[in-house]
Amino acid sequence: MAKRTRRPRDQLPNCYYEGYMEKRSFNDETSRKLWTALCGNTLFFFNDKKDCDYIEKLDLSGFISVTDETRQDRNLDAARFNLRLKGGNIKFTVPNAEVREFWKGYIQAVAELAVPTSLNLLPGQIRMLIEAVQKEKERKQNSPPSTETSSPSYVTLQADMPACYHNVSRLEAELLLEREVKRGNLLLRPGSDGSSFAVSTRQDLDSPLVKHYRVIRKHDGGFIIDVEPKVTCDTLHDVISYLVTSTDGVLIPLIIEEPYEKKLSYISSDNENGEKSVQQPSQKGPPPSLPPKPGNEEAEETEDSSVNPLPQPEGKTQKIPLMPPTPAPRKLLPSSASSTKQDVKVKAITDPNNQIARATISELKLRLEKNKGKCQ
Repeated sequence: MAKRTRRPRDQLPNCYYEGYMEKRSFNDETSRKLWTALCGNTLFFFNDKKDCDYIEKLDLSGFISVTDETRQDRNLDAARFNLRLKGGNIKFTVPNAEVREFWKGYIQAVAELAVPTSLNLLPGQIRMLIEAVQKEKERKQNSPPSTETSSPSYVTLQADMPACYHNVSRLEAELLLEREVKRGNLLLRPGSDGSSFAVSTRQDLDSPLVKHYRVIRKHDGGFIIDVEPKVTCDTLHDVISYLVTSTDGVLIPLIIEEPYEKKLSYISSDNENGEKSVQQPSQKGPPPSLPPKPGNEEAEETEDSSVNPLPQPEGKTQKIPLMPPTPAPRKLLPSSASSTKQDVKVKAITDPNNQIARATISELKLRLEKNKGKCQ
């Protein structure tokens, strides 16, 4: 099973048959109900019928066989079949046995390029398989063997396309050329087979004359304008350039590109009468400057002294930024006792021989002896 970057459905090859199927491969724990489309020799799986981008694809180039599965489903009307490829086996469940025969017939016919004879199909269904085989043979003749993005001739991005490329069908191209006749009369679009491109032109004679030209991708790179004689071009840009120059500029590429607005505008409502009108924003002066950071007043003053200040508008005063309050200095207690004790401590620390401490102790001893004498 191959997974790849999603590709729009309208860029896929011819779709031969499609419908809901429950798919389960050897890697899946449970089956999933997916919208399945057989486009070219590949099965493309979508989450829903209306989705434009597929989520998985299954290449039938490694086809071995497709057989019925006899195990009965819980839904008595449902039918099962096994698709055997070189990369493994895939089991499918379809609504009924008739749909199963149709799926088996298309898968085998496209993979082997031959209508199977062992299936129980009606004459009309066999005719449809014959047409599918013929279309698939033509598609393989006109497309490279590999359409992966690694091929240099594979065009995937809108940026690789000419400006006149429009992702429309044949009918939509005719309507677009009619509606935008003043812009151009030539456009490039995807081909009906999904592997080629087409050029649609519109000119006025007695009545509008619309023509479509096929552009085929070459196997070794480049493109061919399928006219007589055939014209070979390296790129799609060269295809458009050739058509314009060979017709002396009569064919003009249809480029739809609206100009961008140069001025900003908005719809405003009048408060008095409620009328709405288109307004443009008023022109204002330069944005206000940021206030200086705290602590950088001195540096900013020295820098601003050499630079002329910006003129302030009349009638307005410059706002002074608010600064946080500075804390008051702490006050020392005017206590004599505390100061004396602190002086003694300081002196004791600064006196290496403790002379002050010894003198103080001896003085205290003398006072104690005098007090004892008085008491006796």
